[in-house]
Amino acid sequence: MKQIITFLLFFMPALSVNGQSRDIDSLLNVLETQETTNAVKLDLYEKITAYYSRNDLEKGIEYALKGLQLAEKGKESKMTSLFNKYLGIVYYYKSSFDTSQMYLDKALALAIASKDEPSQMAAYGSLGNLYRLKQDYRQALEYYMKALSFHEVPVTPVVASLLNNVGVIHRILNDTDRSISFLEQGLEVSEQLNDEEQKMAAIYGLANAYADKENYAKAVEYYQRVLEISRKTGNKPYEIMSINSLATCFSINKEFDKALAFAEEGLIISEEYGGPRHITGALGTLADIYREMGDYKRCEEISLKAWAMDSTSVEDASYTAYTLSVANIYLGKKEDAEYFLNKYYEIMKKGNEKSLHESMASMEVKYETEKKEIRIASLEKERQLYVWLGLAGVMLMLSLAVALWLKIRNSQKEKRLVASNAVQEGEMGERERIAGELHDRLLGTLSAVKSEIDNTDIGNKLNGCIEEVRRISRNLMPLPLRNGMKTSLEDFTAQFLNVRFHFFGQEKRVEKRLEFVVYCCANELVTNSIRHSGAKNINVQLVQGENHIALTVQDDGCGFDEKTVTKGVGLKSIQDRVVSCKGKLNIFSYPGKGTETVIEINI
Repeated sequence: MKQIITFLLFFMPALSVNGQSRDIDSLLNVLETQETTNAVKLDLYEKITAYYSRNDLEKGIEYALKGLQLAEKGKESKMTSLFNKYLGIVYYYKSSFDTSQMYLDKALALAIASKDEPSQMAAYGSLGNLYRLKQDYRQALEYYMKALSFHEVPVTPVVASLLNNVGVIHRILNDTDRSISFLEQGLEVSEQLNDEEQKMAAIYGLANAYADKENYAKAVEYYQRVLEISRKTGNKPYEIMSINSLATCFSINKEFDKALAFAEEGLIISEEYGGPRHITGALGTLADIYREMGDYKRCEEISLKAWAMDSTSVEDASYTAYTLSVANIYLGKKEDAEYFLNKYYEIMKKGNEKSLHESMASMEVKYETEKKEIRIASLEKERQLYVWLGLAGVMLMLSLAVALWLKIRNSQKEKRLVASNAVQEGEMGERERIAGELHDRLLGTLSAVKSEIDNTDIGNKLNGCIEEVRRISRNLMPLPLRNGMKTSLEDFTAQFLNVRFHFFGQEKRVEKRLEFVVYCCANELVTNSIRHSGAKNINVQLVQGENHIALTVQDDGCGFDEKTVTKGVGLKSIQDRVVSCKGKLNIFSYPGKGTETVIEINI
């Protein structure tokens, strides 16, 4: 059996504090207690952000935003680009790809405007990482090659990271020898620079390649080196990945006690760290061990958790589908086994598109002179693609019955969606009517009565009544909504001392019902935070792009355990509204660490 061990390489600059929490505490102490210049503060924010980007994603965002605000205020173009890049990196760690794209595009634009080639190189590399996570390998390689084209830039950790990432993509495409070639170049550069971070990345990549070649003794040796370096530098992603990889190797060698111990440790660290892709990877590793042990029921339970988090990616979901298919075969559930086998072939077909391989060959020609060798490799990969397409054709014949069932189910979903839209249209109209009645009739009558009364106490009470009616009217159907979501949310959040509103992107009008949905969701989320979380600070962020809208509501309240808390009426209402717009709703919450809710809707 050839185990699939995936890994991520990102552009994370080396941190002078070596990732040690005590050094971070001292930096925070300097930042919070000592008077320093803006230049010193920016340097502190950069170091703190670099540390938390690898150890606490929420704090990474918090300090990156603070650094960005200071850099923009001081018109520091280079630092503004850097903090935008950090935010892009943290958000693709969180799988918030639209938000990540927005920040990385800003970072690149600033670097180009200032003709800062090292910053351009880093931005191109980070965009390549983003597209690799989205399984758009053609675009990822294009960005990587753009980054490597800066010949005048000195050899830096970014160059090593670019070489390592190109090696990653070759491994995904099953070209192990070419993968090793790029990774060895990356290791050579990182050793020249004495850079522990990039050295670790290259060693980890080479360990994976040896695992692919089934040389598990050498792979274990390299994974243990990575684990040692990751703990020394405080790099949580690599600590998680090396632990999971060691668990896999021990499982293959039938050392199940060691394998389970490493896998369970990897899952605990992944859940504490908070990166969705690391959690799904840890779940997949644990499920695979139980499959090898013959405990197919436990294997299925854990795999379904991973499938619920990711059912589309080529790197992770394909292996989860394969594992579920095998587990269901042994459990005697034939229909479920066939369903997940179909899913496996659908995902693998997507990952082997002909255009991907042709694009890969053409871009590598720009970087190397080995044209003949690359042409042969490309033809071989094309042959493999046709084999996959043939298998996919057979599977399509087997899945006709499943397709018919899906069609019926989708039809039922469409009916529910139409009904939900109709209810929301009715709600919006009724809100407008009630708000108008309150504002135009009751408010006018109260004002008229007040003008006829001289008694000061009664007048004051009427004033309070008038203001309350005006507030209720505004919240039911805010008049500023006529001028767009930004104005409406600014007006709503201004009512609360601890709520801050941020807007990014292009302010433009969209469909009236969509604006209403975004406003209602923000209203409900802020109200929930104020009533239930005990938050001291609530941030509302609206990002409006050309083709999408992203609403984020984040608080520093008590948080909750997503596994044990049931959805209330308010959250169910938000979910129904988002689904009616064919949007996505993601909630990230941990006890004692606050809650972040992200809503993404395509226009």
